[in-house]
Amino acid sequence: MEMPIDMQHQQMGYDRTATMFSPEGHLLQVEYAEKTVRLGSSSIGMVCSDGVFILADKRNEDSLIVSESAQKVYEIDNHIVASVAGIISDARVLIDKAQVLAQQSKLTYDSPIEPELIIKEIANIKQQFTQYGGARPFGVAVMVAGIQDEKGRLYTSDITGNYYEYHANAIGEDDSAIKEVLREKYKKDLTIKKGIAVAVEAMKKAKGDKFKVDRLEIAYIEGDKSEINRVEGKKILEIK
Repeated sequence: MEMPIDMQHQQMGYDRTATMFSPEGHLLQVEYAEKTVRLGSSSIGMVCSDGVFILADKRNEDSLIVSESAQKVYEIDNHIVASVAGIISDARVLIDKAQVLAQQSKLTYDSPIEPELIIKEIANIKQQFTQYGGARPFGVAVMVAGIQDEKGRLYTSDITGNYYEYHANAIGEDDSAIKEVLREKYKKDLTIKKGIAVAVEAMKKAKGDKFKVDRLEIAYIEGDKSEINRVEGKKILEIK
């Protein structure tokens, strides 16, 4: 009986380092890291006619944990936020670097940094860890949302160090199911309020019985303001 190809790769050592290609042209450690991302809690980002937002599932139900310490949406600057899926400790290193880059840009050029420069720096760091030996890939996908020229921008970087701009996107657990709803319901003229309703609906449909609005948090930025608004739990449904 022929041995499954995954077992063949393991026996031949193609999955022992992120820098070794398999005969099929895959970096197996990178693909394993992508599976880690899909085990992470879900986040949805959306560009709306009047701004941009990220809705995240904190997936924290331990009453002993202080809720504010388990944030899933991070402030990069007062016009940029980010969310992650995968290994949170890996993400913290990337978020810290992004925050420093934003402040360096503000001090150097006296103007707010563009959201694409943030995601590009994160993607460059992640790419390096798929190319050099002695280190594993970052096991995290990063979603960055921000305002540029009073318009919302949304980017996502994967494990490999690629990044793309999106109108709407989802990362983490059930991302495929969430994106199916977004493809059906998303329209470019959605306001933040209507977009949040679509995102909550997509999350609810994907999670089914596991859906709990109390676990959700959102950060949104209106296009004409450099101010991050945060809302958690049932208050998300009351955003006007």
